[in-house]
Amino acid sequence: MQVKLAISGASGKTGFRIAEEALASGFKVRLLVRKSSLLPETLETCEKYVLSLGDENSLDEAIKGCDALLIATGAKPSFDLTGPARVDACGVQKQVESCKRVGVRRLVLVSSLCAGRLLHPLNLFGLILIWKRVGEEALEKSGLDWTVIRPGGLSETEDNLEEQGILFTGPNKQQDAYIPRRLVARCCIEAIKTPDSIGEIIEVTSDNSVPQIKMKEALREIRLST
Repeated sequence: MQVKLAISGASGKTGFRIAEEALASGFKVRLLVRKSSLLPETLETCEKYVLSLGDENSLDEAIKGCDALLIATGAKPSFDLTGPARVDACGVQKQVESCKRVGVRRLVLVSSLCAGRLLHPLNLFGLILIWKRVGEEALEKSGLDWTVIRPGGLSETEDNLEEQGILFTGPNKQQDAYIPRRLVARCCIEAIKTPDSIGEIIEVTSDNSVPQIKMKEALREIRLST
């Protein structure tokens, strides 16, 4: 049976790439989007569900019947200082609770490097890193099969991706490196296919100088070093 992934935030810059990588890996995809969301042509044939994260019934129906949920929702830095609390904390918490209600056990959350750190410039935008950590904790306490992917600074480049290696580490090991959104999307799909990623916070950055390694192998090395 083909595995079906629900992807929230699927119209975002990372979310649509996750959807594209999921399709390329042979998964069925359900896009969870807002009414005003715009999607690239590559996703036009996907199943779509328009919802509001504030509507529990709508959220339950959107996730029901899927095998996993990938959460790519995230507040953007802006003058709306309430955004991170609403999206990165409360929004994630609501998605976790919905998964528990409808029986979806597997979750992957896209968070951020330095999540939980107070003294960071990004926190000028509504304490965004603090609220991202609150969202992570919702997964950790859920009793579900979760993985948190913490990417570094996100770039839009789609060039020379195959030449870059991904540096996988445990939490609070990296600070200021970068990674293309496309590689973050691939990490999310690799996490779904890697049972060893369950219960792990994985920080990811990339560079041409980093050796290429699979997530499973990286997690084994991380565990041996701790």
